[in-house]
Amino acid sequence: MAGRFPGAPDLAGFWRNLVGGAESAERSPSGGDRFDAGFFGYAPSEALLLDPQHRVFLECAWEALEHAGCDPSTYPGAIGVYGGSGDTGHAEVLRRHRSRFPNTSELQFRMASGVDFLTSRVSYKLGLTGPAVTVQTACSTSLVAIHTAAQALLAGECDLALAGGITLHVPFPDEPVEDGIIAPDGHCRAFDAAARGTVAGDGAGVVALKRLDDAVADRDRIFAVVLGSAVNNDGAGKVGFTAPSVDGQAGAVRAALDLAGVDPRTIGYVEAHGTGTPVGDPIEVRALTKAFEVDETGFCLLGSVKTNIGHTDAAAGVIGFIKAVLALDRELVPGTVHYESPNPLLELGSSPFTVTSAATPWPRSDRPRRAGVNSLGIGGTNAHVVLEEAPPPVRSAGRPYQLLPVSARGPEALAAAGGRLAAALDGSAQDGGVALNDVAWTLQTGRKAFEHRGFTVASAVDDAARSLVRLTGAPVPGTAPEVAFLFPGQGGQHVGMARELYEHEPVFRAEFDRCADLALPELGADLRRVVFDGDAQVLATMSAGQPAVFAVEHALARLLVSWGVRPTAVVGHSLGAYAAATTAGVLSVEDALSLVLERGRLLDAIPAGAMLAVPLPEAEVVPLLGELSLAAVNGPEQCVVAGPVAGVAALRELLAARGVDGRVLRISTAAHSSLVQPVLEGFEKRVAGVRLHAPAVPWVSDRTGRFVSADEATDPAFWSAHLRETVRFADALDALSAAGGHALVEVGPGRTLSGLARQRSSPGRVVVASMPHPAEDVPGPHVLLGAVGALWQAGVAVDWAALHEGSAPGKVPLPTYPFQRRRFRLDVEVAEDEVVGTAEVVLTPTERVLAEAFGAILGLRRVGPDDNFVALGGDSMLAARVVAVVRAELGVRLGVRDLFRAPTVAGLARLVDEREAA
Repeated sequence: MAGRFPGAPDLAGFWRNLVGGAESAERSPSGGDRFDAGFFGYAPSEALLLDPQHRVFLECAWEALEHAGCDPSTYPGAIGVYGGSGDTGHAEVLRRHRSRFPNTSELQFRMASGVDFLTSRVSYKLGLTGPAVTVQTACSTSLVAIHTAAQALLAGECDLALAGGITLHVPFPDEPVEDGIIAPDGHCRAFDAAARGTVAGDGAGVVALKRLDDAVADRDRIFAVVLGSAVNNDGAGKVGFTAPSVDGQAGAVRAALDLAGVDPRTIGYVEAHGTGTPVGDPIEVRALTKAFEVDETGFCLLGSVKTNIGHTDAAAGVIGFIKAVLALDRELVPGTVHYESPNPLLELGSSPFTVTSAATPWPRSDRPRRAGVNSLGIGGTNAHVVLEEAPPPVRSAGRPYQLLPVSARGPEALAAAGGRLAAALDGSAQDGGVALNDVAWTLQTGRKAFEHRGFTVASAVDDAARSLVRLTGAPVPGTAPEVAFLFPGQGGQHVGMARELYEHEPVFRAEFDRCADLALPELGADLRRVVFDGDAQVLATMSAGQPAVFAVEHALARLLVSWGVRPTAVVGHSLGAYAAATTAGVLSVEDALSLVLERGRLLDAIPAGAMLAVPLPEAEVVPLLGELSLAAVNGPEQCVVAGPVAGVAALRELLAARGVDGRVLRISTAAHSSLVQPVLEGFEKRVAGVRLHAPAVPWVSDRTGRFVSADEATDPAFWSAHLRETVRFADALDALSAAGGHALVEVGPGRTLSGLARQRSSPGRVVVASMPHPAEDVPGPHVLLGAVGALWQAGVAVDWAALHEGSAPGKVPLPTYPFQRRRFRLDVEVAEDEVVGTAEVVLTPTERVLAEAFGAILGLRRVGPDDNFVALGGDSMLAARVVAVVRAELGVRLGVRDLFRAPTVAGLARLVDEREAA
């Protein structure tokens, strides 16, 4: 639900006013002349032309979708729009300011303020493909729209429907005024003995409706259920066209009750039309009493929101509907303002109804609570809706850590979105009103992902609130990056690594269990015990440590892929090549694990050795090797030397004498050195016994620094050489960079590879680790979700449903988009016009003509040569005006398509000059 209410900009403020008994009726409430044109793709000149009712209704429609947790760009069904607007003076204001729009056609003027286009404009701007139906039945417009939408849902014409209405009078006064008042004292006193009439007010409301079964299945936040609704007309059975009819109104109420299949005695509250007029209120109460047809008295509360906000005409029905829904949801019926003593003409004492000025608790019980909403239009179109309390939600516990993504059109809106969300969560944390997994699910699947993105990872609602206050973000690049997985070798493993992933992630657990079960016969130990509860010395051995690292990396890769993070390239470092090859489809899990087990066994069997990290270039290290081997080149001055212990110790002393600090690695086996030579033949034979395939995913070899060919991948000699020869990871990273700007994800324990990659990457490149360093006191899931968040922030698509595998989070209402509104008023000559392209640049004569045309047509003060017509809000109709200017002032014939092919001032100028030269 969403709305603009007199005295309240949103639902929260509206409810506070109702509960507090506030009276806030006003015409043209503050903010009605402000609009976020850029959000909806409008140029300032178009926004100025557009009826404020259309502008506000657009914003309310978007807010209602967000409040319902629906991203229209990903919603799988059809979304319909049903609504209507009140009479407005905008068309007359346009005529008075006709000179400001010299190139605007009469059709454009009509479309800018015509009631016919209220709903279809929403469908067009939001990309909705269900029916767009404009409803006009005077005061009952928006409740009839809700009825029509409900019928369309039941008929299968759409799968979600937006329904509502708006009344916003133009011109805007500088201060709220009370014109059009019927009640002589300026107060609407519905049902009271002192009632003398109604008060005019402006407002808007939009609700999102779904079939109940669908809403339950989608785990939506359901506020209430529409049990039945009906619409009819009084016909000729009344004294005049504008007069109300007891029989007509009673017929609509009775039809709705019958369709709902409920006993009127189960209705606990009726939100009446309740205008406070001497004729209208008595007839409405008599009609309700006749429709209920019961002897019991005083069991049903009666109220009218018009006593709070006045009569909002086309929006009255939906605003009354929202009030009744909130009363059911909040278990409280607000009091009726100004009610002191009953109007004797109502005969309330012998009716089912009672009125009170005090808010009345309405708690749940063993019987479902129900409400009715009544709306009556001048001309006799009556509508009634029967509501029931929502079924209690069924929720399941979520994971201990959650990823909360936030996005907006620009950096200011992103910061505002983070702040609003933080404030909402801070309040919720204090009353324990929302679960963090529900918040995450709503943000992930119920919000459109915009160009500026930020995120946080949290384990509790209050943690999230503190983090979101400081939310920062970054713009998404024009093209989302592809992803490359980097698999580290042995060295970062530690007891307890990935334990929380194993406990909470079904995919990870299944894949790790698979590896543990496969390894058990040959290893003679359960990898689950080795990794999660074992001895660090055992895990440090080659025979146990290597299959343990492989199992973690493989399970983690499969988990990421299940979340939608699919690599288009892989590379491994030493042992990591086996997880890379498995991910690339070169090896099956079974075969890869068998080779890793054999590799670990053989390396444990060779003589003890050592490895030394040397911070020197390769060219300076090679002359110092002697009997040692160059095991790895990880960067320009990051080499690793391996060989016998004594030789490594001697080299370290030599380096120290020269002022170079060589660091001995915590490993007792010298892989990629001459010490492995005796086991190569046996290992190659073992490789020959498994099935090798060509890479299905591009795989960069850490031995050659090139992409692996099909011949190499399927050659057993390639694998034995990999065990012996130098790891050239720096070259592998360079090959990845040359292939494109991949986002790099280290898939395995530690941060070694991501650190190396970051040193060789441009500042804007995404490089993340997915597991913490052994020395870090950071939970593993926090690091992993942070990596996924960084990828999403860069534009990588994430399968959010898979992220919640095994749990069932639901949608919850969260703060909606923080529109960055500007003032648009025809009675203000210059209304905060946007300024773009502000840098002083020299324009060619053609560029100057085009820049002036762009500015005049789009309503911008200044346009630069690189400003894009479409990005500034231009569309095909505005493009036709630009083309006309080019023809008139430059004598060159262009088509609208030409402008869309060359949408910048500079680009279009080149095209014009080329045509002129031809």
